Amino acid sequence: MNPEDLKKNYKELFSTPEGRIVLEDLEKRFSFQTTTFVPNSDETIFREGQRSVVIFLHGVTKDNKQLNEGEINV
Repeated sequence: MNPEDLKKNYKELFSTPEGRIVLEDLEKRFSFQTTTFVPNSDETIFREGQRSVVIFLHGVTKDNKQLNEGEINV
């Protein structure tokens, strides 16, 4: 599958009512709009990794982003 087809699939999935519910849940679970910092640096790194998945999903579903070989080019 080429990157543009994959991006289209992400957009279609997360534009459904169910997809939006799932994305909102992921945002809440993985600190999308809050800090990931905790005193334990390993835990902060772990939490930021989780958060980066939600950031990826937002980026790949936006019209002004491109999916290229698994990465978002801004």
